[in-house]
Amino acid sequence: MIRTKIVELSTIEAAAYRQKLKNGKSGVVIMRYDMAQPGLASLNRSTGEPDPSANTNLDLFPIEAFKEALELTSGMPYSRRGAVKLSRHQEEAGTEDELSGEEPPEELATIDSAEYEAIVKTYTNKKGELSYDLLNKDFIQFAKSSKIVADMVASGASEDDIRDHIVKVKLESLTGNRELTTAQTQRIVAMLDEVSPRYVFRELNDEIRRMLSLAKG
Repeated sequence: MIRTKIVELSTIEAAAYRQKLKNGKSGVVIMRYDMAQPGLASLNRSTGEPDPSANTNLDLFPIEAFKEALELTSGMPYSRRGAVKLSRHQEEAGTEDELSGEEPPEELATIDSAEYEAIVKTYTNKKGELSYDLLNKDFIQFAKSSKIVADMVASGASEDDIRDHIVKVKLESLTGNRELTTAQTQRIVAMLDEVSPRYVFRELNDEIRRMLSLAKG
C-alpha cells in the first residue's frame, strides 16, 4: 500500500498513518490497540480538516484524534509499505471500501520511481519530514541560474510550463534519467503535494510569478 510511516497518538491509545485512498484522495487511518476495525477520515483539501467516513464511530475515533494524526503525519512522504498489523485483532480486521483494492498502476510506478525516491531522500529532514523550505530554496536557486528559464520568462511562457521545466530538469539531475516525461513529473509533484501542509511548490510559484512580472516591466 502507499502510506506514510506510523505515528503514535496521545489523544487516544492508537497508532495512525496517512494513506492514498481508493478514490485518489489522501486519508488518515487510525488503528486502536484494543479493536480490529480502523477509523478512517479523508483530508478535505479546501479546509485542511479531516472528514470521517460514514462508518467511523466518533465515540471511538474522536475528531481530535484525526486532527492529531494529520498534524503528526504532515510532511511525511508516501512510500510503498506493507499492511499494518498492530496486534492479533488486525488479523481479522475488515477494511472499508476506501481502503480496499489495488492502487492504480501509475501511482505505484510514481512511488517506485527513482526520481520520487531521490527527491524524498534528498529533501527529507531528520524528523522524517520533507523539508519544503529546502526543496523550494534549491529549485528557486536553479531557476535563477538557468538560461533556459530566463529565455522562457523573456518569451512570456506560462507559469505552469516554467515550473514543469524546472522540476523536470531538477529531477533529471538527481537521477540522470533524461527520459522523464512531463506527465511523470506532474504525478511526482502530485504525490508530494498529497502530504504537504500547503502546495509543495508555493514559494517556487511565487518566484516564477515575480520573474514574469519583472520581465513585463
